[in-house]
Amino acid sequence: MIFSRILFDLATRNVRLHFLRSLLAAVGIVIGVLAITAMGMMGSTLQLSVSSQLSEGANTLVVYPYMTTGSDEGITERQLRDIKLSAGTNPVIPIMSGSDRIAVGSEDGYASVYGLDPGDIGEIAEVDRGVSVRGGEGALVGPALAREYDMRVGSRIVLGSEGGRSLRVVGILKESGFSGAMMTDNAIVVAENTFTSIYGDKGYSMVQIVVKDLSAIDRVKESIESKMNRREDTVTVWDSRAFLDMVNQALGSISLFVMAIGGISLIVAAVSIFNVMLMSVSERIKEIGILRSIGVQKHEISLIFLYEAVILGVAGSFVGALVSLLGGYLLISFMFGDTTFFFAPQTLVYIPVGMGIGIGVCLLSGVYPALRAARLNPIEALGAE
Repeated sequence: MIFSRILFDLATRNVRLHFLRSLLAAVGIVIGVLAITAMGMMGSTLQLSVSSQLSEGANTLVVYPYMTTGSDEGITERQLRDIKLSAGTNPVIPIMSGSDRIAVGSEDGYASVYGLDPGDIGEIAEVDRGVSVRGGEGALVGPALAREYDMRVGSRIVLGSEGGRSLRVVGILKESGFSGAMMTDNAIVVAENTFTSIYGDKGYSMVQIVVKDLSAIDRVKESIESKMNRREDTVTVWDSRAFLDMVNQALGSISLFVMAIGGISLIVAAVSIFNVMLMSVSERIKEIGILRSIGVQKHEISLIFLYEAVILGVAGSFVGALVSLLGGYLLISFMFGDTTFFFAPQTLVYIPVGMGIGIGVCLLSGVYPALRAARLNPIEALGAE
């Protein structure tokens, strides 16, 4: 134990004697660990943030009409009754949807349009300003669309081209992002009878079921499919959990890819450590010969150089982790405006992971120089200049 401490002190002494060279090598490790850790933490924070938003609708099933060539018919009233029977006590919300040209004052563009029963609107979206539609000629407007066209409660919006229907904006919806099968932030929501009076009644474009008990989703889904598609395919049932899994998988792959790019800097750092260690061996051949002549074993010579590699790795990894922790917090705060998920275990785990990779890279870089030092012939080493 005491002798091992002496070997460690020899390694520390060499790092101090060649401080500038060792510092430059350690800087490469700092950059590599910073890149891997920061990228991993950012990717994890993004994944947790998106998953949190999408998981709010993870208890949702959406039923679409089975599309056949040349058919644009939606879900009929009879099919809707069957869906409600299959869904049991879970809320069933039929939705009509489309897109149309809109005009607000002198500006025009396109927007999604949804038609719902006024009593179901509260299940899909929440009004931020104004009131909800109560079956008249009013319309609710998504917040992003309202900002784009500078709309407020009382504004007039025209659906369709020349001779279109003019509607009064009675309310502005709250930000919701993705809400089940609907994206209301850039959409217009009207009463079902208003929608059919403008576009006709071709059935429902989709039916959304909010399953109260998350564990019952598969049972409700199977019930709908077995009842509706018993003889032939008439509907397609979409499970929001599948979308959540797909998004998580995509974000995870992107995060790994970005971390791999950051890992390139660690490869550069490994080459630098390797070069430093080889130079150290070349400069200390006579010292190695003296140590061997007084009885120091080959594996103990290797330990001296491996200790040097570990010292550089630990120092560089610790500084890199500290910088990534502080820098990552500031960057995520700036980009997302919310650091809630930054302190989640799934995010903070990248700190020890990054440090472990940094130390491991240094250790591997020092293996060959350490073995080369151990294999030196003591007689030849003593005679070296």
